[in-house]
Amino acid sequence: MNGHKITDVIRGSIAEEAGLEKNDILLAINGTEIIDVIDYIEWMEREELELHIRKADGEEWIVEIEKDPGEDLGLKFEYDLMDKERYCRNKCIFCFVDQLPRGMRSSLYYKDDDWRLSFLVGNYITLTNLSECDVDRIVEKHISPLYISVHTTNPELRKRMLNNRFAGDVLRYMHRMADAGIQLHTQIVLCPGWNDGSELDRTISDLWNLRRSVQSLAVVPVGLTCHRENLALLNPFKPGQAMEVIKQVEGWQSKFRSLWNNGFVYAADEFYVLAGAEFPAYEYYDDFPQVENGVGLTVQFRAEFYEALAYISDSGRETKPVRQTVVTGKSAYQIIKDMVDQANAKFGAHNNVIAVENRFFGSSVTVAGLVTGGDIMSAIAAKDVGERILIPDAMLRKGQDVFLDDVTLSQVSEKSGVPVIPVPVRGDEFLYALLNCQSEEVV
Repeated sequence: MNGHKITDVIRGSIAEEAGLEKNDILLAINGTEIIDVIDYIEWMEREELELHIRKADGEEWIVEIEKDPGEDLGLKFEYDLMDKERYCRNKCIFCFVDQLPRGMRSSLYYKDDDWRLSFLVGNYITLTNLSECDVDRIVEKHISPLYISVHTTNPELRKRMLNNRFAGDVLRYMHRMADAGIQLHTQIVLCPGWNDGSELDRTISDLWNLRRSVQSLAVVPVGLTCHRENLALLNPFKPGQAMEVIKQVEGWQSKFRSLWNNGFVYAADEFYVLAGAEFPAYEYYDDFPQVENGVGLTVQFRAEFYEALAYISDSGRETKPVRQTVVTGKSAYQIIKDMVDQANAKFGAHNNVIAVENRFFGSSVTVAGLVTGGDIMSAIAAKDVGERILIPDAMLRKGQDVFLDDVTLSQVSEKSGVPVIPVPVRGDEFLYALLNCQSEEVV
């Protein structure tokens, strides 16, 4: 048994009290080898554990532990998954990673396609690197929900789009999961001339027939940067094409609601922005199952904003407006500006909005989450930005103060001469930031 190397033991934890140390090796739990973190999490639900440990000097211990169900031991391992991540084996024609410019930090070029990360953090996977053993584990352990990038259910088309001869097996795997009661959330990255039109109809219909397992389907437009050298020829959606997709998806949704009282399939916000179309009602998105995928985020954000606006107005809470600038992407500019104008008028605030031109990835990339620090600095150059700058925290790498181009938050702050404040992507939090009041003051 090779086991799993312990790289840290949290102070005051059960593991520390049991005498476990950094560089110890976890060989087994209750006599069973641990394949990965999925096994480990499962064992953490037990109250009584017997850990088989190899110490740094080679001595082997059996450590007996009693704890509450779900209570963690306080161990950190060499790999977060207690196994190496599964690398993507595809060469998708629309892959965003392949469209990144050179010279960025190496982690941005890594393409994971790991079913365990799909379960743990909601990453979308293609199922093309699953072994039969993986599928057996998913079924036996009832790993649910999972998030699947389907793109098309036409096997031959999927092979071409993913450039993988195994890509056509997606429905076979999904049927096995469906039979086991695994819940799946799915997405289609839609590429004009490839998987749209009648192919989109086919995919929606096929996934609808798996609705005992498939909980939702997001249709999102392909994202194209200006760094597509030696890649497949793809065209962005034009406004008229975006409107056709909206009509197609809404037509299917109308049918599904009459049969199932649920929309099932949803068009991404970007389609509505591109088409210049009105966003659907709040109810269109049901319980917002795809909001993390940019589907319904605008409607949810506005609802949170206006609910908080009404509450603050009715409560008479004190606000402390300051002069500040909101930075966003071009696609969200008018939506954000309308909200800012209302807050300014109602509370005498002095907020300005700047839409950043994306020079780093190209002008066709307009979403706020892909705005870089360098482009922000160019956009605010020689401008009076007031006392501070507000940005959506989605512009930053999760858990870090770094933009996609490796420019730091402090560098932008130093360039502008004012603090740069990341704001959670929630409408109420955005309003609190606009009015310079803490959220707990108005709850």
